[in-house]
Amino acid sequence: MSDKPRRSLLWLKVLVALGVIAVAAVAVSRYLRQTAKVEPVISGDAIDAEPGSITVSEKYSMQMKSAISGRVLSKGYKLDSGVPVKEGDLLVQLDTGDIEIAIEQIQNQYNSSKQRVEVGTSTKYELETAQSDFNNTEHLFKLGQLSDSEYQKARRLVETIQNRMAIEKLVNEEDLQTDETTLKAKRRDMDKMTIRAPFDGVVSAVYAHPGDLIQVDSPIVTLITTDRVVEAKISEEDFANIKEGQKATVTFLPYGEWLYHGVVTKILPTADPITQRHLVDLKVTDIAPEKLVPGITGEVTIEVNRRHANAIIPRRALLNENVYVVKDGKVELRPVKKGYVWVTGVEILSGLEPGEEVIVEDLDSFRDGDSVNVQELPSDAISKRK
Repeated sequence: MSDKPRRSLLWLKVLVALGVIAVAAVAVSRYLRQTAKVEPVISGDAIDAEPGSITVSEKYSMQMKSAISGRVLSKGYKLDSGVPVKEGDLLVQLDTGDIEIAIEQIQNQYNSSKQRVEVGTSTKYELETAQSDFNNTEHLFKLGQLSDSEYQKARRLVETIQNRMAIEKLVNEEDLQTDETTLKAKRRDMDKMTIRAPFDGVVSAVYAHPGDLIQVDSPIVTLITTDRVVEAKISEEDFANIKEGQKATVTFLPYGEWLYHGVVTKILPTADPITQRHLVDLKVTDIAPEKLVPGITGEVTIEVNRRHANAIIPRRALLNENVYVVKDGKVELRPVKKGYVWVTGVEILSGLEPGEEVIVEDLDSFRDGDSVNVQELPSDAISKRK
């Protein structure tokens, strides 16, 4: 074989090898490209929403204190932080032994006083004798057999005994009333030694335990209601358009980007004197009550208006006043003019058209002019903007 055919064959092999290398380089280059997660620009309703921060709190709490001193018994004791209780549940029972003895003594005094009132005093017999003597004296006086002084003396004796008898009756009735009042007070004190939950709630703090000797006004337990308040704080400049009944979209920090829906139920008439932020109560309609843990925070946007928009993008696609548009595998940093902004979406007044694709994740990883692979997010991600 001549040298010329050999050289042709060699060049052919070189060209084939270079082609394979080029194809491999393109494949490797595409493999090594970043993947841009994109969503399309859509048309729809844009929401004018006022932002705010939220805090969840109990509707109210109550620190229960002892109204009487006593020692805590273990009977019925079930207090511990986080324990749910129902209205009327026994929380703490104090030892009633001493007060039961006192009640028994007062009950005996009361019974004696009541019997004295019913029977009357021995003075009534003395009065009967004096009245009989007076009747005889009066008869003799009329016959002229006794002097006026003797007659007046007998009459005054009857009146004196009547007065004494009235006083004794009054004293006996007062003793009875005093014993009855004391008995009621002691029984009321004994009722106070059985401490029950005044409402459905949850134990948040416990201060008394079995064996403790507690004094009057000693704290025993703090209960919080099971009802929760979702309180929004709105800045002064955004507050003017807020009204009761407006829809709200809420996110809670512990639950990530999960969206909950609510409504404005109350607008408080005053602002916080320090922050000048106005307080608004919300009712969140689609969250399990046990998730509304007092103390958790989040964000809210309250819808005050809406209109049709030609271009809407996810809020997370916005980078200051720009977006990253992907076209033919190339990233373009494009300035936009935004309109309404709400918790999940942004109205774009200029700079984008429906159907264009914008990057929605890891925006800091991209630069203008980057070549990227494209991953289109599913349509349910788009629906979150509505």
